[in-house]
Amino acid sequence: MSTFAAAVARGKNGWTASELELAGLADIDEVVDRLRDAEPDADLSLLFVEADDQYLVILRLDEGEDLRVFGSDSAFADESRLGALLLADVETPALEIDDLAAGSGDDEEERPAADPDADPVGDVELLADLGVNSHRLLTLCGLEGMLPSDVTAEICQKLGCGDELEELREA
Repeated sequence: MSTFAAAVARGKNGWTASELELAGLADIDEVVDRLRDAEPDADLSLLFVEADDQYLVILRLDEGEDLRVFGSDSAFADESRLGALLLADVETPALEIDDLAAGSGDDEEERPAADPDADPVGDVELLADLGVNSHRLLTLCGLEGMLPSDVTAEICQKLGCGDELEELREA
């Protein structure tokens, strides 16, 4: 399974982005340590793990503590050792993909319906205070034809670290 793991961190001097190697890690604590080490003084660190153009996992650390995790599809845990490691302790989100049909009340543009086969898990609100609410996150992850890299790019653009992520991908 091919993966790409990008850590983006916001510190005193703005955003930084770096690629993380996750092969060989034994548990989620080791993943968190790698994320923490990417930018030790960051007030906010995010890790975007994209796998096989199909799955996305987002980890969030505030001031190096208080891990929050979201996964675009619980199937990643069944299909990959890394997925199982990242999503081992994650619970089902408060919102289900089927709830997207009900709408969020946002004035965002209308998009195609979400993939009904996706089973997102974890904290759907982990980016809400940064301008990406749960409805938007679930919609992005469920859009037909939307790759995990597209979701990551759109989220990073919204957060203000899109250029840093793009430079990392081009390196």
